[in-house]
Amino acid sequence: MDLVNISRPRYINKLDQVQGLGDAERQELQPVAEKFAFRTNDYYQSLIDWNDPDDPIRRIVMPDIQELDEFGEMDASDEHSYTVRKGLEHKYGDTALLLVNNVCGAYCRFCFRKRLFTDGNDEVTNDITDAVEYIAEHSEINNVLLSGGDPLIMSTGKLSKIIKQLRDIPHVRIIRIGTKMTAFDPYRIINDPSLLEMLSEYSLPDRKIFVMAHFNHPRELTEPALKGLQLLQKAGAITVNQSPLIRGVNDKPEIIAELFGRLSFNGVVPYYLFLCRPTSGNEPYMIPVEKGLEIFEEARRRLAGLAKQARLCMSHRTGKVEVVGKMNSKIVFRYHRAPNPLDCGRVMFFDSDPKAGWFDDYLASEAVNNLELEDQVQTVSA
Repeated sequence: MDLVNISRPRYINKLDQVQGLGDAERQELQPVAEKFAFRTNDYYQSLIDWNDPDDPIRRIVMPDIQELDEFGEMDASDEHSYTVRKGLEHKYGDTALLLVNNVCGAYCRFCFRKRLFTDGNDEVTNDITDAVEYIAEHSEINNVLLSGGDPLIMSTGKLSKIIKQLRDIPHVRIIRIGTKMTAFDPYRIINDPSLLEMLSEYSLPDRKIFVMAHFNHPRELTEPALKGLQLLQKAGAITVNQSPLIRGVNDKPEIIAELFGRLSFNGVVPYYLFLCRPTSGNEPYMIPVEKGLEIFEEARRRLAGLAKQARLCMSHRTGKVEVVGKMNSKIVFRYHRAPNPLDCGRVMFFDSDPKAGWFDDYLASEAVNNLELEDQVQTVSA
């Protein structure tokens, strides 16, 4: 297959354009697409087995009627509280998060930042002047994560201007690009030599650019996707992967093991496996915390070496909470990251609750018996 000469995919923004849906199903799902933005493309649609109603690729991008159930909140991790400039979050001392775009190659149905794709949202900035000024003034920031939206949906020219400004700040050692374009549209990489040239220019021996890929299922690792990853690596970018654990997509140990294994074989280190955040519309995609731990540990037992480097975490309002394990009737957590660096590494024990879907469920269930611990967690939040 001549990958280079294949044109970019055609984007699909209306259910009427999805040939795999019947009229009745399209009509049923229309209210979901109106409430939570819908977008996909013909390349990614071609990965769907439309004869399988439970196809995992379909589940990633096609609406589910259960998304209309009352559940969660739009900013489930309270990102607003850590916003210091328009489009800039500073939750952890050495890392800043810059929202540079409010469009993706496709919209994951379980997106935790779906509020950005609603009418009237203005969190993303088109002018990063204030954000760059803030980063330059805070010498403790050595990592900047570009996110949104998807930075790689932007033109290389616009992205290059952002990266150049960050590269001009001496204390910014690492620039991370969070993207699912490696899965949604690998031709964005294959057919744009200027993107690879830009990465080669700014990914330096001691100041690397990391591409944080988002592969959720092994079937996304197509020939074009793997080619795109190879080109990014050849250009000097470090490639890692993070994924949420999603019901009906990758909630089986053999699926996670295959995903992590194939990624590692292709030079992509598994970085995080996240538990799905309780964002509005996300209830049909969530997995109980302890079930997630069971899946994660069984997958790890099937892997070796770099394939088992991922951490199972929740991006909670109080920090990045790692699910460490179970001990008799207790579930064990630790703060992998926290706004207060003194809280990093703090270990927490709670009574096991197989139905709990989020850290808040454990806090609520032990509010009476464990007041001291809850006070500690509230201190972290403050």
